[in-house]
Amino acid sequence: MTIAGDWDVTIKTPIGSLAVQYSFSDTATGLTGTATLKGDVVELQDVSQSGNRLTWRQKVTKPMRLNLEFDVMVVGDEMSGHSRAGRLPRSAVTGTRRG
Repeated sequence: MTIAGDWDVTIKTPIGSLAVQYSFSDTATGLTGTATLKGDVVELQDVSQSGNRLTWRQKVTKPMRLNLEFDVMVVGDEMSGHSRAGRLPRSAVTGTRRG
């Protein structure tokens, strides 16, 4: 199963839900990806897939400066899991691959 493609993802944070567009690509050196929110594009770090489990890290500066860690399960064209920023509570993550 490949994660490659474009995804519409909702992250339910303590300050409200964020609608983020993710794009994942298979490259010769492994998985890469970007996250786009309101025109700001962030490169994903340490994108890793093991079976249906997908993990990555990303830095954000809006609405506040945070280092996020994501851990999701991908089944077909759906993903669900969580993100975490340090000691803050987990944020639920759900997403659907674009057709």
